[in-house]
Amino acid sequence: MHIHILGIGGAFMGGLAQIAKRAGHEVSGSDHKLYPPMSTQLEHAGIEVYEGYDSQQIHAGIDLVVVGNVMRRGLPVVESLLNRGIDYTSGPQWLAEHILRDKWVLAVAGTHGKTTTSSLLAHILDQAGLAPGFLIGGVPKNFAVSARLSESPFFVIEADEYDTAFFDKRSKFVHYRPRTLVLNNLEFDHADIFPNLAAIQRQFHHLIRIVPGNGLIVHSSSDEALNEAIDMGCWTPRIGFGMADDVSSDWQARLLCEDGSRFEILHEGQSQGEVEWELLGRHNVLNALAAVLAARHAGVTLQTSLEAVSSFQGVARRMQLVGVANGIHLYDDFAHHPTAIATTLEGLRARYPRARLIAVMEPRSNTMRMGAHRHQLAPSLKAADRVFLYQSEDLGWSLEEVSETLGPRACVSRDTDSLLALLKKELRFEDHVVFMSNGSFDRLPARTLEALEGRGGDE
Repeated sequence: MHIHILGIGGAFMGGLAQIAKRAGHEVSGSDHKLYPPMSTQLEHAGIEVYEGYDSQQIHAGIDLVVVGNVMRRGLPVVESLLNRGIDYTSGPQWLAEHILRDKWVLAVAGTHGKTTTSSLLAHILDQAGLAPGFLIGGVPKNFAVSARLSESPFFVIEADEYDTAFFDKRSKFVHYRPRTLVLNNLEFDHADIFPNLAAIQRQFHHLIRIVPGNGLIVHSSSDEALNEAIDMGCWTPRIGFGMADDVSSDWQARLLCEDGSRFEILHEGQSQGEVEWELLGRHNVLNALAAVLAARHAGVTLQTSLEAVSSFQGVARRMQLVGVANGIHLYDDFAHHPTAIATTLEGLRARYPRARLIAVMEPRSNTMRMGAHRHQLAPSLKAADRVFLYQSEDLGWSLEEVSETLGPRACVSRDTDSLLALLKKELRFEDHVVFMSNGSFDRLPARTLEALEGRGGDE
């Protein structure tokens, strides 16, 4: 079967394309703009990709079109698809019907930490010899790909609450029917889809309703919004997790190092083992605990899980070290929600308490562009010593108000060339610089590294 995927450059649809190819289908696709790592993965998989959404790409040899949620009515390719009566479906529905039907699905949902937690969970299962399939919204460094199809009965999926397609406005995750469900946290996001937090809670309730009675829900104990969603109705056993000071948790994590690089896991107050690993921050410690508990439900021992967590290498673009030039450390991070921005910076601050911490931020998500988090952005950047904000042309509000709130330590640039020039002038020995964007950021992290390497040590 020849499957053509619209919106193939997204993390989910690009991963689905690789799975469909591995399943033996001929696969092609299109997107408006592709950039690494997904463009590289699709190229390596031998998948033909067209740029743009013209109608000519839907030719007679295509048997099925899989429509990504970036597609809208009015696009030539969508109108042609509908007018010609060509068979189509959504990505989540295709995945559910053709891949997940006979699998033990382990799904990771929540506002933050989905990619890291699902990557950890896949790595733990893999280290335990279970060789799971997976589809993750990032590239786990232990696998180097974002999706894998295997013969294993286990399949790990990052379960996103975003809508499914223009013809199916349910959240994507209701298609997956997980037996093991991780619920990390719940905050307001996706303002382009949901009018308020209550609307998101309703979708999480729909997800909770489909977890079977012989399944398991692993959830944050202290997240009030999440607990409200669970209280709407839950028919599945559940395990709560949290930090050591959260007395409501069944399982807890205790920091053995302020930056989260060492921690221990507790059950009913008793230590179950310790972990020393590469990642930073309390939020990642909780991600690890959630993954360990989900793997435990699949039969993996705690000892095996803890050893696997210790060997976890992280995820591309999640506090990924781009390089070091003239003693300046540059990191690429996907953080785009105020909570994620704050926890990312706090983790780095705990690791390097005396270093100068520089935040370079592109508010690019749909929610950020709409200004839904505009008043939380400045507080989320408080751990940084210097803040550089990129005002893109399509941002619907002015970052000057954020800059004014932060005072003289912040500035706004309207193009990446001038921002690069400012960084090259500003950065100095032993600085730690975090680039935060959920897009390509015009390759600014790599360009900054190249500029610093070319600068030499005499400036």
